[in-house]
Amino acid sequence: MATLKQFEEALRVQGMHMALAILEKIRKEEKKTRTIAPARRVAGRKMTPELARKILELHNTTDMTQQEIAFQLGINQGRVNEVVKRGKWLTEDPQSEEAQARDKAKSRMKRIQPEDPPIPRKQPVAANAEDTPRKSKSKPCNTAQLSIEDFL
Repeated sequence: MATLKQFEEALRVQGMHMALAILEKIRKEEKKTRTIAPARRVAGRKMTPELARKILELHNTTDMTQQEIAFQLGINQGRVNEVVKRGKWLTEDPQSEEAQARDKAKSRMKRIQPEDPPIPRKQPVAANAEDTPRKSKSKPCNTAQLSIEDFL
């Protein structure tokens, strides 16, 4: 099975410029109609031993991939991997590594309150700051940027 790139190259070699023009027109039309959905971020459920057992049950009794299990249960695929490969979250041991990490994160979140004012950043003090005129920092213009069409 030839790739689209190989097919296009074969059309060029054969001198089929009309076919190449049609292919380019199809590409442009597809770009207009194609919508790219934003990446779906899974807001994970709280991991519990029951959920971990459900993950193992699905993994052992079905041919589902880790990604499919994660999607069905509404959790992150990395969590499925941790349960399947390392047996995490299978017990409710408060001394387990996961429980300690969770408790540390919860205590950090309690300390940081959203109503606290942001900590101001210290500004660097320049010698004779009033005498020295500020220079505007302009970003260099990069005109050699590549696009996907350069490779097609």
